[in-house]
Amino acid sequence: MAFIDYYKILEVDKKATEAEIKKAYRKLARKYHPDLNPNDKEAERKFKEINEANEVLSHAENRKKYDDYGENWQHAEEFEKSKQQQQYHRGGQQDGFGGFSGGGDFSDFFESMFGGRSSGSGGRRSAQFKGQDFNAELHLDLKDVYTTHKRTLTINGKNIRITIPAGVENGQQIKISGLGGEGAGGGPKGDLYITFTIENHTNFKLDKHNLYSTVSLDLYTAILGGDITADTFDGKVKLTVKPGTQNGTKVKLKGKGFPVYKKEGEFGDLYITYQVQIPTNITEKEKELFTELAKLRTS
Repeated sequence: MAFIDYYKILEVDKKATEAEIKKAYRKLARKYHPDLNPNDKEAERKFKEINEANEVLSHAENRKKYDDYGENWQHAEEFEKSKQQQQYHRGGQQDGFGGFSGGGDFSDFFESMFGGRSSGSGGRRSAQFKGQDFNAELHLDLKDVYTTHKRTLTINGKNIRITIPAGVENGQQIKISGLGGEGAGGGPKGDLYITFTIENHTNFKLDKHNLYSTVSLDLYTAILGGDITADTFDGKVKLTVKPGTQNGTKVKLKGKGFPVYKKEGEFGDLYITYQVQIPTNITEKEKELFTELAKLRTS
C-alpha cells in the first residue's frame, strides 16, 4: 500500500499552520466538489483525496501520527499498541465545504494508518470517534447566580435543561458530559462546555465571595448613634450605629456575602462602609445651634 503525501495533495508545506491547511482545504474542496463538477469522475477522485488529506492534517493527533511515521507507517500499529488507546475528537460526517464528505471511501493507506471505517464480519474494525464538543456562552446577572436554579438552553436546535450552581463566577466554564454531538462508529457523545458571563447590575461590589456596599449615614445619627436599616443582597438588616461614628467606618456582616461555588451553605461576608452626610441648606436656627456647639467644643 503506497505512501500518500497528504501535504502534496493539499498543496501546502509540511510546516503549514492549522489555518493555512484549513484555507487550502476549503479552496480545493470548492474547486473539486461534486456539485460543481457533475459526472466528473476525476474531480470526484480528487475530492475524496482532498477530504482524506484534510481528515489527517487538520487534526493534531492524526497529523502527529502521520508526521512521526511517514513512509514507515507500517510499524505504527505495533508502537501504538503500547500506548493508551487514543480517542479522536471528531463527530459524525459533515457536508459541503465544512468537513469530510466522501461517502466513507478511504484509501488503504488511511485505513491501515488510522483504522478502517468498515465494520461487520470479515471487515476491518471500525474506528470510534468521539462526538463533537459543543460550546455555549450564557449571560446572567449577578442576582441570577445567588441561588442554584435551573435553566433551559437551546443548543443546536435542542432544548437542554441544566442546573446552574449558586456562586458560579464570571468567565467560569463548566463541562456537562454527553451533551455534545453524536459519536461515530460507536464512539461516545461529545461534551457541552458552557462559559458564563456574569454582569453586575446591583449596588454591591463583588470580590471573590465578599460583597461591599456603602450606606449613607446622617450627621446626627453618626454623632448620637442609633439604629438604621441597611440592604443586604437578599434582604434588609437592622444595624446599631455607635455614637461618634466616623466617616468611612467599616462594619462586617459575617455570612452575608456571596455563596461559595459548590459549597452548600457557605457564604462570604458583607462589608458596609458608612458615608456620613453633611447637611446642606441649613436654616438660621441651625446655624445658631451649630455655632453654640462649636463654642462648647472649644471652651
